[in-house]
Parts: sequence; structure tokens; C-alpha cells
Amino acid sequence: QVQTVESGGGLVQPGGSLRLSCVVSGSIFRLYVMGWYRQAPGKQRDLVARITSGGLTNYANSVKGRFTISRDNAKNTVYLQMNSLTPDDTAVYYCNTAGSDLPWGQGTQVTVSS
Repeated sequence: QVQTVESGGGLVQPGGSLRLSCVVSGSIFRLYVMGWYRQAPGKQRDLVARITSGGLTNYANSVKGRFTISRDNAKNTVYLQMNSLTPDDTAVYYCNTAGSDLPWGQGTQVTVSS
């Protein structure tokens, strides 16, 4: 069964940066359009960034210009570089396909606070 394992979260001050990683098991990772999602307490899970197998990217307006999604198909890994973080970015971050086709992993907690 395909699984996702997210890592790289933590506590960071406003204006800081974090890089999240997500390893996806299975041999067809390179075919997936992958996405990073986030869910803040009491809110729905939202897609914030996506990347095609060829590297084309799209971002939610709330993170555009601050977050960068990338992937390494040889490592079955998708990344999310997050810069200029604000408290509004506090959430649990998950990766999945753009269609949420895979079982959800544990996610990684990102907390932005002074």
C-alpha cells in the first residue's frame, strides 16, 4: 500500500523558514501530480501547492511568493520550502496527490509563534 511520510515541521518565529519533506512509497510516484495541504485547528484541509510530474507548479494565493514546491522523482520525495512564515501558516501539513488519492499520513506540525 502506498504511504506518505511527512517531516520537517517545527516551531519557528514569524518571518522564519522551514523546509518540509514527504516521502511517498511505491514505484509510480513520478506519475502523480503531488500536492501539499494544510489543516489549521477547526478548519478544513486545504491544498496550498501542487506540482506536476514535469515540475509545473501552482499555489494558493495565501502562500504565493513565499512557498516553493519541488520534487525529486528519483527519491520519491516532494518538498515544500516555506519562507516569510506568519502565524496564519500554523497548521498540520500533509502531502498527497492533487486528487487526494492516497491514504493520509500523519502530517507534520508547523507552528509559527514568537
